[in-house]
Amino acid sequence: MKATTNQPALADIESLARGAGEILRNGYEKEHQVRHKGKMDLVTEIDHQSEAFLLGEIKRGFPGHQIVTEESGLLPGAVEYQWFIDPLDGTLNYAHGVPIFSVSIAFAREGKLILGAVYDPLRDELFSAEKGKGAHLNGRRLHVSQATELEKCLLVTGFPYDTWSSPRNNLENFTRLSRLTQGVRRLGSAALDLCYVGAGRLDGYWELTLNPWDVAAGGLVAAEAGALVTAMDGSADYLSPPCSLLAAPPAIYAQLLKLLQEAPPPG
Repeated sequence: MKATTNQPALADIESLARGAGEILRNGYEKEHQVRHKGKMDLVTEIDHQSEAFLLGEIKRGFPGHQIVTEESGLLPGAVEYQWFIDPLDGTLNYAHGVPIFSVSIAFAREGKLILGAVYDPLRDELFSAEKGKGAHLNGRRLHVSQATELEKCLLVTGFPYDTWSSPRNNLENFTRLSRLTQGVRRLGSAALDLCYVGAGRLDGYWELTLNPWDVAAGGLVAAEAGALVTAMDGSADYLSPPCSLLAAPPAIYAQLLKLLQEAPPPG
């Protein structure tokens, strides 16, 4: 499949996120068809409706691009034009009526993330970023917090779907950092976790087991807002499997990385 030279603008990404967000908002707190992909991993008909909307718009406007999406997996195309889509990040929350979820869309050119948008439809908060041009929330420039001391920080994390059986369940890290900071939250949407770090609402985020569509857009938002965003081993590539991520303001990043790397091995 040959890609066009047509590349989206940030406004295109933002429009797509708002369009998919409207689908989520209209379906919220209604009866859903819930299918279990795993014990804690759910999918609803709204996931599929949101994804169908996004895929249709991208294929129509940007034919030939490769798309990586949560529900359909990898849709072949030219790898130099690559989309990462989570049509409903926070499905478990959504299915239970918990109002914390989002649409996450990112675009990469030749392997480098250049555009990202995360939309929270219930709060009408659109986080977006363009490489080298900063991050914004509904048009307002974002900056990470000025935190310098861990004991004054509020962090956020997440856990894998197989927490009860996986040795990489993150519980040891959660316990240790809860005791060293003002607290650790678990919101249930990795994309929003990262955007909240970018907005300075939270001071740092880490997670051990992720997928690229979970964090591509939010990672760019956090980075463009001033966070250091890496894999858990400190390397720059946090999208290649096995995905893990640490995002924090520069003043506390090294402290967090050291503590997380010092954690006793799982098992």
